[in-house]
Amino acid sequence: MLKRLICAALVMAGSAGAQNFTTQAEVQPILEMTRANWVAVGTQGGADLLYFTHLLAWRCGVAEIRYGLNGDAPEKVLAMEPCHHDSNTPNAIRDLPFVTYPAGSIEEVTVELVYPDGATQRESFARAAIRLD
Repeated sequence: MLKRLICAALVMAGSAGAQNFTTQAEVQPILEMTRANWVAVGTQGGADLLYFTHLLAWRCGVAEIRYGLNGDAPEKVLAMEPCHHDSNTPNAIRDLPFVTYPAGSIEEVTVELVYPDGATQRESFARAAIRLD
């Protein structure tokens, strides 16, 4: 099902003329369809790792990624590397796509995406739904 949704988004974006997936028009439909993949929580070395890999892969079409933990409003702004417009892979992730927290401290994550036009999307995820291990 997810593959069909992504293929549909790729067709829509391709029919719009651009295919770099670096604009809000290209990225927003994909992120709407893949909300369940926005973040993940893993554990390693006695710490919780909050992964933003999926969102960072589409960051070129997003102005800001905000998040909050355990019921807090999404007010923390995730640092994002710039888009690599000078390369063939502008969305490539070269920096670490996670934030480290004390082990067991993440129970819920709320994410808010802010797009260049000011539109927002918000979603909350229980740890059990986004656990990697």
